[in-house]
Amino acid sequence: MPEQVSPEGLATRAAEKHVVVIGGGIGGLIAARECAKVGMRVTVLEAADALGGAIRRAELDGVVVDAGAESFATRGGHVRALLAELGLEDRIVAPAAGGAWLSGIPGVGAAPLPIGGILGIPANPFQDDVRRIIGWSGVWRAYLDRIRPPLTIGHSHSLGRLVSSRMGAKVRDRLVAPVTTGVYSASPEDVDVDIAAPGLNAALTTAGSLSGAVQALRDEGAARAAKAPGSAVEGLEGGMAGLVDAVVADLAQLGGEVRTGAKALSVARSGTGWAVVAELAPDAAAAEAEEEAATEAMTADAVIVATSETVARSLLADAVPALAATEAAAAPEIEIVTLLLEAPALDAAPRGTGVLTVPGSHTAKALTHSSAKWEWVRRAAGERHVVRVSFGAQGEPAATARLDEEGAARLALAEASALLGVPLAEDALVAAHRARFVQSQPASIIGSAERREAARAAIRAVPGIAAVGAWLSGTGLAQVIPDAAEESDRLRHALLWD
Repeated sequence: MPEQVSPEGLATRAAEKHVVVIGGGIGGLIAARECAKVGMRVTVLEAADALGGAIRRAELDGVVVDAGAESFATRGGHVRALLAELGLEDRIVAPAAGGAWLSGIPGVGAAPLPIGGILGIPANPFQDDVRRIIGWSGVWRAYLDRIRPPLTIGHSHSLGRLVSSRMGAKVRDRLVAPVTTGVYSASPEDVDVDIAAPGLNAALTTAGSLSGAVQALRDEGAARAAKAPGSAVEGLEGGMAGLVDAVVADLAQLGGEVRTGAKALSVARSGTGWAVVAELAPDAAAAEAEEEAATEAMTADAVIVATSETVARSLLADAVPALAATEAAAAPEIEIVTLLLEAPALDAAPRGTGVLTVPGSHTAKALTHSSAKWEWVRRAAGERHVVRVSFGAQGEPAATARLDEEGAARLALAEASALLGVPLAEDALVAAHRARFVQSQPASIIGSAERREAARAAIRAVPGIAAVGAWLSGTGLAQVIPDAAEESDRLRHALLWD
């Protein structure tokens, strides 16, 4: 029978436990908050001078905007539930209606992304907006999908191979590849159909064609949406950084300690607990005197590592030796350059709310016209415009990586001009901000689930250690937040009951 403990006894036991969380991104902050909720003493160590990780803000000539994650997927309802719990529900906003465009289409240039598809796969290849992009030769090749014998239909893991075999290279390269590169920073060949488009393989077998399967899933999705209307993504008035602010404030009320400029150097066993050594950034006076950073050792009953995969593997090398035997995932470096522009020609939103690019056609992989997509950004920018240009993908370093800040801004401005189809002179640029990210492998990449499960099993086998973050949960707030809550709940249960 489970041990019987009074509420007072449980509270006393919790207060005696100290949890160190390494990493102040949203995953680490959620994990810290969950432990603090039950009365545990929590210390968060963040190496940077700001919290939030991929959620960050930038100020461009007085206009504060998202410089990282700008929205969250509504699936599962986890993020919305957290926002409601933090009193932010009235700040949730939906993006403006209006589709994205494709740019870099051979022989066409740019065109609106066709409606009615899934991951770019059309339900009807004869549709005018599809034909415009793939041409008549592409249409007739895609039509073969409808008349191929059902016996050729099987279960495919690779989205790219499935699309090219059923509907041809033009559908894959001109419609699907821009979507997977823009959304997952990955080639269609590397995207797992069952994760990225659940039910598509089954619908393919039933419908007898890929286009028929897409239509069936679209019909099913429309029926669900009619019962539970809402956007697939939502944002936060004033920016997603407001979520970080609210979590940090709540954590402080719960007694949690958050320390920025504190870089964890090692995690090692110490008696029945753990020792964490951190390097502390010198304060302003020490920095001026050119004093070296100090180190501090602290003991903990448990440690939650909430960093990138590379850093986590390094920190846990001794504490979790079995982790070294698991496969690490490729993690591309992504850069987002946000521009504030004086450009009246953009008032009409000439390319909708954003642009995806055909791989190989531009140095940028995507563009978001933020002041056209989000009403709150439009109000903040006034008569000016905010545009975000993204660089880098799996196997393709960001074109801005070796440029200085000025060079990166110039390249982003040139790409914005090309992608939006509007001349943008250098004097149109009011201000620019550049953000760098290491993007964890999305859950939709083939083999990702197996890699994540192996790594997590190795970590869970060591009592008192947990790890959270996109490299284990998959990318996106809708995955990172519930995963961090579940892992911290597992850890705190072990601390209180085992």
